[in-house]
Amino acid sequence: MASNEASSSSERKEIPSELNLEIKDKVRVLCLHGYRQNGETFKSKLGSFRKFVGKYAEFVFIDAPHKAKPLQEDGEELSDQLSWWFNKDDGSFKGTNKNGPAFGFQVSLKVVEKAWKTRGPFQGLLGFSQGACLVGLICGLAKRKLTSIKPEFAILSSGFISGSLVHKAIYEESIVIPTLHVYGLSDEIIPKEMSKELTNNFKNVEILEHNGGHYFAATAQQKQTYINFFQDRLQEYLENMELQQTSNTVFPDEQDDETNVISSSSQTSGNESE
Repeated sequence: MASNEASSSSERKEIPSELNLEIKDKVRVLCLHGYRQNGETFKSKLGSFRKFVGKYAEFVFIDAPHKAKPLQEDGEELSDQLSWWFNKDDGSFKGTNKNGPAFGFQVSLKVVEKAWKTRGPFQGLLGFSQGACLVGLICGLAKRKLTSIKPEFAILSSGFISGSLVHKAIYEESIVIPTLHVYGLSDEIIPKEMSKELTNNFKNVEILEHNGGHYFAATAQQKQTYINFFQDRLQEYLENMELQQTSNTVFPDEQDDETNVISSSSQTSGNESE
């Protein structure tokens, strides 16, 4: 597959032209930053990406609850460098670490669950690096009904399968929601093979490769893939909203039928009481 080329398991639907004129509704996406980032720094790094798809989506950024271990042994913790969990015994995190712990994971899961409930509604999740790993885990937990979060789609940039032992069972079932996986062919922190391995856990997959390293790519080369993906998600959202409204609508004939049933029931009850 060529760099910057997206592949999809299903054909895209075009949003009707009348919807393109004025779209009042947007899908809402909860965003999870990478290791040693925070919500605000991640938001700033996604400036171009958010401009590309701002017509179709709204993004909310939150902070992980744990401070990352200092880079230097005698260094101090920095309040703006955060972590979702730690997978090494020294209280640090490394994506390539295997068979380690997952210190602080449950606390972070509760933070995301709370944000999903109190700052929602949301339709999707987006994550970068450790945040993308967390998104993948949440999708697996949702599939098994082990979390209150119910994503309808996800974007995973520089994602990977968690090497923590307690997470292994979460990957046993395939995820069916639409996902977009973005990774760099020259990423040295999360090698492309790790991101490719993560895609195997999903069935409805689009892949966007870029020639760069460990960052969320958002140049003109990736722009159309992002737009296409969010057009599809918005189309699905609007269709679901329309179906819900239709199912909740009571038409005049149905109202007459209900009135007749109630009237008939009342007469029957009256006859019985006599």
